[in-house]
Amino acid sequence: MNPTKSLSPSQIRITAGFWKVKQNLVHDQVIPYQWKALNDEIPGAEPSHSVENFRIAAGKKQGEFAGLIFQDSDLGKWIEAAAYSLMNRSDPELEAKIDAAVELIAGAQEPDGYLQTYFSVKAKQQRWTDFAMGHEMYCGGHLMEGAVAYFEATGKRAFLDVMCRYADHLVKTFGHGPGQIVAYDGHPEIELALYKLYKVTANESYRTLSRFFVDERGKHPEVIDHDKIIAWPQKRTLWNGRDYYQDHLPVREQTVAVGHSVRAMYLYTAMADQMRLDSDATLAPALDALWHNVVERQMYVTGGLGSQSNGERFTINDDLPSDTAYTETCAAIGLVLWAWRMTLTDPDRRYADVLERSLYNGSLSGISLDGTRYFYVNPLEVVPQVAEYRQDMEHVKTSRVEWFGCSCCPPNIARTIASFAQYQYSTSEAGVWAHQFAQGTAKIPFRGTELILEQTTDYPWDGKITFAFSSVPASEPWSFALRIPSWCDNATLKVNGAEIALDKLEKGYAVINRVWKTGDSVALELPMAVKFLRSHPRVRETAGKVAVHRGPLLYCAEQTDNGADLHGLTLVSAESAKLEAAPGLGDGAQRLRLTALRTEAPATTEPYSTELPRSKSTEAVLVPYHLWGNRGKGEMLVWMGVAK
Repeated sequence: MNPTKSLSPSQIRITAGFWKVKQNLVHDQVIPYQWKALNDEIPGAEPSHSVENFRIAAGKKQGEFAGLIFQDSDLGKWIEAAAYSLMNRSDPELEAKIDAAVELIAGAQEPDGYLQTYFSVKAKQQRWTDFAMGHEMYCGGHLMEGAVAYFEATGKRAFLDVMCRYADHLVKTFGHGPGQIVAYDGHPEIELALYKLYKVTANESYRTLSRFFVDERGKHPEVIDHDKIIAWPQKRTLWNGRDYYQDHLPVREQTVAVGHSVRAMYLYTAMADQMRLDSDATLAPALDALWHNVVERQMYVTGGLGSQSNGERFTINDDLPSDTAYTETCAAIGLVLWAWRMTLTDPDRRYADVLERSLYNGSLSGISLDGTRYFYVNPLEVVPQVAEYRQDMEHVKTSRVEWFGCSCCPPNIARTIASFAQYQYSTSEAGVWAHQFAQGTAKIPFRGTELILEQTTDYPWDGKITFAFSSVPASEPWSFALRIPSWCDNATLKVNGAEIALDKLEKGYAVINRVWKTGDSVALELPMAVKFLRSHPRVRETAGKVAVHRGPLLYCAEQTDNGADLHGLTLVSAESAKLEAAPGLGDGAQRLRLTALRTEAPATTEPYSTELPRSKSTEAVLVPYHLWGNRGKGEMLVWMGVAK
């Protein structure tokens, strides 16, 4: 391991370009919209009940708990998103809304520190009995992450103190001591949240408890007991056995990703935290095996995860259907979280490349251009009239919707966009790593000073990136390492105008070791050739087809540009691609125009014929996958035929 330290989003300011537009959208549109949704104020949208449940639990209103058992978590993620947004821009009105929400949460907390509105309002006597689907610690974990982010953004301790009391309750309740419970939550989340809480409090018991939850998982068949499920009764089936909860084996013996894909990602993220922050090398073999399995055998080209709707889960290796894919937005975000922890543990572009793929494609597709519509499911092929009729596609939405009864994804994508800056840099005594690219200013604590890096770029639309150095620590040499993405051929790198050879990368990073000075500059150019990607032949559904990407972005065809029957398009060559502005898809967005063939309908009306198909020349217009569905309902296709 070669661990590095992350920066807080508060230490990096995105100043222009792609991510500035996204973060402005989150602040100006998404956060206010989601606050209304959490308060059930969006006409026609499914109600959330999240804030209302806290009002009832806090004694501010009379009523019954409503909604799903884990609705508390949505408010936690919303506060986290809002806190990150406050790091980017001061907003007293938003801060006042958060403070009011914190007051409700504090009022809902029980005297012993317990906090979960479902059990406080509806099932007080059944606390800590349903570890399969109770989501008690899952909700607590998301509230905890929100509290840490809000403390880091404002310095206010009220919410942090609430969640410390909650964590103290967990410390007393769970463990191997007298009267304690040996158990863990069926939905991992508290584990990684406890590490965050430990980071800001230095309370060793929080880190110890996180290790306990990770280490005990898979060792106690009695913990995940379907006979004790309270709010979501279900029988054991092929799809929801112990593997669904990643509870089928101790974590160090798990080598194949199984079960609910979001639960898996959050567990692996916590395992990676434990490996890095506690120097626990015993987790390394399992994490490495799981990484290879997920990325090489079970990940979609979008960076999406989960190929089956039943159980929102992984199925078997190489089973990656396009039209019935589940690929939940939260699963892609979970992969971003895991990939980032792996990057911090050992900077290697194989992790940072996957983070980039999943972030720009499988995650961002979950939100509309205006920030008020969402996808829970992100398929790679949609034919509306088919998806809206077939039972096995009932999970597929043919256009984004205002909200969901189960709305884990909308606030999750909001917090991901608002906190993007944290994925750009990391540090160690040896130097500074640049992992992801966006225009902005980073103030990096390094060797006793605050190094300032100014990054200028129009990434991901353009691959030219420059770094300007100021407030550089004195005279001793140190390394500046830049990721050279695996999708890039013929990258060039210059320091103060002099070219640096890129023939000896270190795990995919160009490492420049020198005595740096204020005024130095580094120019990195990543040519963004349009390329055809082909899946491994063992993936049946996409054999013989290609997906198109340019730089970090995957592209798709939409009916809006190409007409119906997209399956009749055959691409001729990647070299024919022309880059042009994409009207109606936001400032700076670019689309591709490629030479293609379109299959013509045969003269016969018979469904089967020996007649050879005929094709005519045409052009295919492709748009970034994450932007599909913003111009009305219609077909969408990622994997297309290719001329031989």
